[in-house]
Amino acid sequence: MAKIITFGEIMLRLAPKGYLRFMQEPEFQATFGGGEANVAVSLAHYGLDTAFVTKLPDNPITEAAIGELRRHRVDTAMIARGGGRVGIYYLEKGASQRPSKVVYDRAGSAIAEADRADFDWKEIFRDAEWFHFTGITPALGQNVAEICLDAVKTAKERGLTVSCDLNFRKNLWTREQAGETMGRLMKYVDMCVANEEDAEKVFGIKAAATDVMGGRLDHDGYRDVAKQLADRFGCQYVAITLRTSLSASDNKWSAMLYHRGEALFSKEYSVHIVDRVGGGDSFGGGLIYGLHTGKSDREALEFAVAASCLKHTIEGDFNLVSVKEVEALAGGDGSGRVQR
Repeated sequence: MAKIITFGEIMLRLAPKGYLRFMQEPEFQATFGGGEANVAVSLAHYGLDTAFVTKLPDNPITEAAIGELRRHRVDTAMIARGGGRVGIYYLEKGASQRPSKVVYDRAGSAIAEADRADFDWKEIFRDAEWFHFTGITPALGQNVAEICLDAVKTAKERGLTVSCDLNFRKNLWTREQAGETMGRLMKYVDMCVANEEDAEKVFGIKAAATDVMGGRLDHDGYRDVAKQLADRFGCQYVAITLRTSLSASDNKWSAMLYHRGEALFSKEYSVHIVDRVGGGDSFGGGLIYGLHTGKSDREALEFAVAASCLKHTIEGDFNLVSVKEVEALAGGDGSGRVQR
């Protein structure tokens, strides 16, 4: 059985080529993606034994999605079957001052209509060591939130490390719904990942002296956010990604890791973006890899930020990089020179 389990929704991603707008291009490129599936692919590329759990219908789109996950060496044996459809999201990539846009078409998807009986978590977690989910998954419906609660309770009973990326999505639920549901789930979480806004929108915890839109990020404010999350829910680790958005094309990217009262800040990268979707997932995957394989807090943080930096240069949701490539960037080789 796989050592690391991720649980969520994989969707069909439809996007115009390059930076065309939705109605400029009659042909959309079809790929797959979704928060927890993206993490599973990252970990599989790092050589870890990883499985993705979800529910998918019996149809050719499902077979294509499963085939894509298997191509990246992700275990799909525990995916439940049934339901009516695979969720879809449409992506229009932004450029310069024009932001990217995402349109969801996922209502009534197989995972959104899943039952608690679809998942035998004791069997799924047999021999597993780590469980990861995001705040997107319980937002799909009260039934899925209850499935997530079953999962985290069983994971803790069996001694797994549990990680969660808060990932607030305003198009899926309200702040009040997110706060109530995630408050129940976070009590079982060992490692929490968030961005500049998640903690505020889900739990009302705001970083002081910080203006995300204006590009001003205050380190002391983020230390306080992490401490409040750790104190409220008992998390061992709190990681916060720090993005300064100069435009849709150029960002500054770094992160903070809080552990046992100490906050570490990574080096900052200037990133020219090819595709930013999955950037947070690639950070989470990198952090899981670092901590799971025994790296120090500093090494794990720098690995995660470097991994995410590289993801911003890759088309699609998945971060298709190796440990060697990430470690080269984390070690200071960010020249981008041709390798021969």
